[in-house]
Amino acid sequence: MNNFSQKTVLIAAMSVVVATAFAQTPGVDLKGTVGYVIDQRGVVVRSGKYGTTPGNDNLCWRDGYWTPALAIAECDPDLVKKDAAPDAKTAAPAVAAVKPVAEKITLAADALFDFDKAVLRDEGKAKLDDLASKAKILKIEVILAVGHADRFGKPAYNQKLSERRAAAVKDYLVSKGVEANRIYTEGKGSTQPVTKAEECKGPKSKKVVACLQPDRRVNIEVIGTK
Repeated sequence: MNNFSQKTVLIAAMSVVVATAFAQTPGVDLKGTVGYVIDQRGVVVRSGKYGTTPGNDNLCWRDGYWTPALAIAECDPDLVKKDAAPDAKTAAPAVAAVKPVAEKITLAADALFDFDKAVLRDEGKAKLDDLASKAKILKIEVILAVGHADRFGKPAYNQKLSERRAAAVKDYLVSKGVEANRIYTEGKGSTQPVTKAEECKGPKSKKVVACLQPDRRVNIEVIGTK
């Protein structure tokens, strides 16, 4: 047998040995992801064999593909499900292995304004006080303040008015301790009324202006996690 044939046979034989070691080693899944560093004998490598750092003795070496799903009992017993449930009288309280993902919370409120004004009404301030109080228990990601106007007035004017109303809300929340860089403001003019067309019919009058009060608002959403 020439040298080339000998090398080919040797490589093939080594491949069979390695594949067999992986197939017989706990922690190796069917896709070939090992999860742990395996030596030539097919045994999980442990830190005690390669170092003497206190606290790191006899620990299994994980490879870069390790996940909790690949955990084996001899290395990570806390992550492996037990086949039999323990006796309820002697079982110790279970400890969560993975911290639960924080739940996203959204708080909403409306701040109302008088006709053609960008000054907060008292009831608007009260709602913002309550919102700011609730927001203190959250890790705030962003606060959205979107201003609106009623249908009276030219579109360009109403756009500016809605922006001023949103800015007024931001200034008030900042005065209550909310970080300014967390607050995003935007104006929608009179493009998104909450009143219906048939509800407030007719030209401008005291009655119609009062009917359109819900449209003169800023919608606020506080988005964060507990």
